[in-house]
Amino acid sequence: MTTSPAARLGTSDQAVWNRVLALHARVERELAAALQRRQGLGLSEYRSLEHLYHSGTSELRMQDLADRVGLGQSSVTRLVSRLETAGFAYKDLCPSDKRGVYAVITDEGRRRYEAARATYAEVLSSALNAFTGDPELGPSVQALRTARG
Repeated sequence: MTTSPAARLGTSDQAVWNRVLALHARVERELAAALQRRQGLGLSEYRSLEHLYHSGTSELRMQDLADRVGLGQSSVTRLVSRLETAGFAYKDLCPSDKRGVYAVITDEGRRRYEAARATYAEVLSSALNAFTGDPELGPSVQALRTARG
């Protein structure tokens, strides 16, 4: 008896990855909507503030921030400009290399991140809990929670 291609796909790495991507997309939509509605922040803005907040010096090179948030150089430049307009961050030149540009979190940016952090955590847990019962996504949620280490 041979197994159909569809049945093989259900247990393949590709199928597992597709379920992870589906879970990711659904959770990201919920996070983005809640952060925008409750905090007036986009998901990329929140994540940028999070990385700046947790950096040891309250700043990151623009390229490092782009890598951590998963954006290209031009996109992170626009993102930091939005944060700058809102008073949450500013751009600074590297004193030893005038070509190096840093994003620096402000005190207001720290306060906004601290306020938004609770929304993010609440919505993330709620979304993962809701998807635990989904026959397609539940096993992925369980695997992620088991792997927390």
